[in-house]
Amino acid sequence: MMRLKISHTTRYSFDAPVRFGLQQLRMTPLSGPTQTVLDWDIALDGARVQLDYLDHHGNRVQLVSIEPGATGLSLTCSGEVEVEDTHGVVGPHRDATPLWLFSCPTPRTTAGVGSKAIAAKVAGATPLDRLHALSGLIHDAVSYEVGASHPDWSAEDAVKAGAGVCQDHAHVFIACARLLGFPARYVSGYLLMEDRTEQDATHAWAEAYVDDLGWVGFDVSNGISPDGRYVRVATGLDYSEAAPVIGTRVGGEGESLDVAIEVAQQ
Repeated sequence: MMRLKISHTTRYSFDAPVRFGLQQLRMTPLSGPTQTVLDWDIALDGARVQLDYLDHHGNRVQLVSIEPGATGLSLTCSGEVEVEDTHGVVGPHRDATPLWLFSCPTPRTTAGVGSKAIAAKVAGATPLDRLHALSGLIHDAVSYEVGASHPDWSAEDAVKAGAGVCQDHAHVFIACARLLGFPARYVSGYLLMEDRTEQDATHAWAEAYVDDLGWVGFDVSNGISPDGRYVRVATGLDYSEAAPVIGTRVGGEGESLDVAIEVAQQ
């Protein structure tokens, strides 16, 4: 069991005042088969919580409104989580969302020519063998390169470019896994790095559903299945359903963004 301390601050600055804005926050991890949340808190400056609920994937969501006239917004979450190393196995499907939905492609995870070519190379004696082989093939085909991709890229965009970040790796894995007959989903969360505590982005990986095991995680970017260093926060069909912050506003032109994350072992 590993205890991790996490602090995550997102700051927005606007050149013009915000007239109206709503944000969905998926920044609260929940206790489950692989982790126990010991404490967690979210502090807002320039916004207030209007609604707190669980979405159809079982993610904790805070719907917050930006204060009219605000020229800045700060979101800070922090807490401690104990994580167990289960070699990536999360277990049975427990959400209200039917399992078959995770076999349906989305605009970000539709398999094109490039993804189909990767999936066609997959081989292995067991489902786990095939999924690990898929992870390795994607790792070779799409190199990890910060700044190489755009947040709205699809899986096929990343394959064509041959480069991307963890978000892109997860989307390509999901597209290919679904093509191979495995329900698959996107996971956002945190990762304890070996060489530093300060980070400038959250982490992302994918999970595929395997009969007799349930959901199993695959981190293509690091070439492993999640272990005791990974904290799961939200899941979805793709990034759009598991993003830490997503929303809309009127006004607030000239946005600048600063993200500061610290993940440390206690």
